Amino acid sequence: MVSVHSTAVRTRIAPSPTGDPHIGTAYMALFNHVMAKKHGGKFVIRIEDTDQNRYRNDSESQILECLSWLGLSWDEGPDKGGPFGPYRQSERVKIHQDHVKILIEKKHAYRCFCTAERLDKVRQEQIASGNAHGYDRHCLDLAEAESLKLLASGAKYVVRMKAPTTGQTSFVDKLRGVVTFENATIDDQVLLKSDGFPTYHLANVVDDHLMEISHVIRGEEWLSSTPKHVVLYNMFGWKAPEFAHLSLLRNSDKSKISKRKNPTSIRYYRRKGILPEALLNFLSLMGWSLDGQTEVFSLAQMIEKFELDQVSLGGPIFDFTKLTWINGQYLRKLSNDQYYSFLKDQIFSDENIMKVITLAKDRVDKLEDFLPAMLFFFNGDLQLDLNLLVPKGGTMEQAAENLKKVVETLETAPSWDAKTLHDLLDKVVKEQGLKAKDVYMPLRIAVTGTKESPPLAETLEALGKEMVRRRVFLACEQLLKVGQ
Repeated sequence: MVSVHSTAVRTRIAPSPTGDPHIGTAYMALFNHVMAKKHGGKFVIRIEDTDQNRYRNDSESQILECLSWLGLSWDEGPDKGGPFGPYRQSERVKIHQDHVKILIEKKHAYRCFCTAERLDKVRQEQIASGNAHGYDRHCLDLAEAESLKLLASGAKYVVRMKAPTTGQTSFVDKLRGVVTFENATIDDQVLLKSDGFPTYHLANVVDDHLMEISHVIRGEEWLSSTPKHVVLYNMFGWKAPEFAHLSLLRNSDKSKISKRKNPTSIRYYRRKGILPEALLNFLSLMGWSLDGQTEVFSLAQMIEKFELDQVSLGGPIFDFTKLTWINGQYLRKLSNDQYYSFLKDQIFSDENIMKVITLAKDRVDKLEDFLPAMLFFFNGDLQLDLNLLVPKGGTMEQAAENLKKVVETLETAPSWDAKTLHDLLDKVVKEQGLKAKDVYMPLRIAVTGTKESPPLAETLEALGKEMVRRRVFLACEQLLKVGQ
């Protein structure tokens, strides 16, 4: 049992707006939401957008929209405000910089003027010698006068944490017990980048403390970073929150779930016709059980019965067949009006229909032909004639490799629009030395199931990144399976 007063529990998720809303974000949001609601606390969303190189304009709004669709309401966030704002880290940079100054004054951090070239040389020498990797503390004892001189000259620098080199750092994980790391394994982590933005490690600690987060519930990939965070809490003289690191969602081969093997975008499952209640139910089963037997239960039931220390650490397998079964149970409970509402929202939304109508107008002469001509936009996984995917004189393995290169190039698109996608397809043709027809036709068939479809780039835009990625990878899997 969690020994806290009901008003003391404050949980958060802190997604980075760098891509499609990830199913892992929904998984962590679910457990943080339930933990807060179980104890009458507050659930917070904080956007961690300090990685300006990977920041994507539309990602934040998509994250919030998807979590809202799932029914995981939050009490404070960038769209709602709250007493501990702002809730975007890019708007808190001055706060982070002021806290870095505190660490420098306390001699817990120092400026590092090493160039990227020097750091790369040191790294290569360490690899060649087999010595421990990590920064060699070249700037740790830099004389104050020299440091000030470099500052005055405008030299670029980062600020590093002065990590302890002896002893151990321990913390209690609510699911794993006492976890201990040797301090010798903690490197002098960069806290402030040369552009003035904080790294995840600094911003995470400072913001969690200032926002009075009581429980940090996150994925086990952050377990190895936690000693760095505990050291920072100690340096500031702050009490650390309680930690709980959940097992990561896994593919069937036990590897970490990834878009290479499973669709990871929340938007994909919505487009697929998975109900939000069913998706939450399925995700809850990835780490928790209502009573060891019941598989279909509501979010309200989970909140009522939830205890953090009952969360399982067994590697949860993301089984789409199981998700589909659960979804079917929810579909059968819907009234006709509810069924229609979900169909209209998720399959035949105004946005989806308008995209398809735009492409259909030049191809359909009678309205009754609309569905036969455009059915692939609304279908699930396609039945493909694999021979049509193989260029003349090629093999199925080569066809799969070509399709893989195409979709990997398309995924670099800064925006998913027809012109950008068309330009990227031309790039594949030129860089791979392929014939245009050997790129365009296999891709067309992989995503539509037919040779006859509207212009390819426009079709890709209308289908959306998630559906295109899924269909291409399924086509590659079938090619490789048959070609063996």
